[in-house]
Amino acid sequence: MRRFESKVVVVTGASSGVGRAIARAFGAAGARLALVARNPEALENAAREISAAGGEALVHPVDVADAAAVEEVARATIQRWGAIDVWVNDAMVTVMSPVIEMTAEEYRRVTEVTYLGTVHGTLAALRAMRPRNRGVILQIGSALAYRSIPLQSAYCAAKAAIRGFTDSLRSELLHDRSGIQVCMLQLPAVNTPQFDVSRTRLPMQPMPVPPVFQPEVIARAALHAAEHPSRELWIAGSTWKAILAQKLVPGVSDRILATEGYSGQQTDQPVDPHRPDNLERFVPGDRGAHGRFDELSRPRSLELWARIHRGSLLAAVTALGLAAVIRSARRRR
Repeated sequence: MRRFESKVVVVTGASSGVGRAIARAFGAAGARLALVARNPEALENAAREISAAGGEALVHPVDVADAAAVEEVARATIQRWGAIDVWVNDAMVTVMSPVIEMTAEEYRRVTEVTYLGTVHGTLAALRAMRPRNRGVILQIGSALAYRSIPLQSAYCAAKAAIRGFTDSLRSELLHDRSGIQVCMLQLPAVNTPQFDVSRTRLPMQPMPVPPVFQPEVIARAALHAAEHPSRELWIAGSTWKAILAQKLVPGVSDRILATEGYSGQQTDQPVDPHRPDNLERFVPGDRGAHGRFDELSRPRSLELWARIHRGSLLAAVTALGLAAVIRSARRRR
């Protein structure tokens, strides 16, 4: 279904993982895409995938930590296609490490890319969308924006900062009666290549905490949110559990993660101590959307399906209830 025919979409972090899957999905739906990431080879391959699916793509090898470069992406996109309808902020980097072993420079870099990159993208999107007073900004968040876990303090802090920033912006847009809408997608663990390229000090190969979902699940959620933007979209039952546990029993969550949060983020394979990482510079090569955990990963989320089809579900429940009432009335006769 080419339901985004002629729509213009910007995706940051489009070279791999969730961003790559989102870009593919919008391209298959007919969108025109501006693809933003540091890796030109992977971006060119993504652009070819989108073209083959019937979409159209521009490539921007840009570090989102550079605010001026992100503004230039918006300007070039409008110059080419006249407007921006959807902006997806997905770019991220992370460091897997105990806090005591982190450096100030590592915290700065994760913050510049993951948090400030989202700020830069949002500012560029707002300036592009404001003249038409419409558009949708999608912030790719995480359950970790609510519930931090050990060994990922920089990333968790950046995602929490995105949530705080987005909450402020949302209130301001409501105050201004703006037609621009912002939605934050809170993700579960996802099977992406980040676990092979992120900086790590863990003794064993990093992995996402199960249950793990394929990036295409997030892409389906992004397309739904672009058409039906809501305040937040919590994807998968594990996201719900993490957020609600933090709200209701945060101390219990602290203790569970203290005992299970280390082993749950590592495989039984030792880390190559010489492997390159993408914190400061991209790692050459194209890794696509999926990581190495396909066998562990789920291709769909029941909770997301229910959210997308809630109108049909409500109609079905209403019909069943009405049928039960009619049957009960007939018995009384």
